[in-house]
Amino acid sequence: MCYSIENKERGFTLIELLIAMTIGLIIMAALSSTFLMQRKIYDVQEQIVEMVQNARAAMDMMSREIRMAGYDPSGLAGAGIVSATSNSINFTLDITDDAGTGPPDEDTGDANENITYSLYTGDGIQKLGRKSTAGAVNQPVAENIEDLQISQTGNSINVSLIARTTKPDPDYTDPTYGDHYHRYTLTSVITPRNLDL
Repeated sequence: MCYSIENKERGFTLIELLIAMTIGLIIMAALSSTFLMQRKIYDVQEQIVEMVQNARAAMDMMSREIRMAGYDPSGLAGAGIVSATSNSINFTLDITDDAGTGPPDEDTGDANENITYSLYTGDGIQKLGRKSTAGAVNQPVAENIEDLQISQTGNSINVSLIARTTKPDPDYTDPTYGDHYHRYTLTSVITPRNLDL
């Protein structure tokens, strides 16, 4: 008696393997495309958040210092708004002595007593700058600040700044400027506490 053992388990055919590989490649391509799209959206959102934070930090710093414009406890330093043009503001206050460690000394010539905010370009980037004395150089407060507008209405200083993202977004076109940068406009009305404008 002869027994023949037939192997009833068969492997995959070449066509079945090719179909499985094709389906696998389609799924991998879809997952890769989704990942790349999500990564791009994340990068754009990260830039927008950075832009908004820069603008808010700059406005907060300017607002705090402009509110102190004219601080002059002795009334002898002559502190106040020196000039407020369309894109810069210069103001004085008397907050310390010559060494920067003591009480006000009846002048506005010490560090951080003659403050100017204005736009300037450094390293090819437009920035909001701050000078701490009349002869100082601009120190950056925020980068990629495209516009700064300052005006005076009654007892208030109106400040408006426009920030933009560092890199362009090819999938976005700004309706006003026609380029691919996202922008954020921030305005504030600041009333200095120590002045009768």
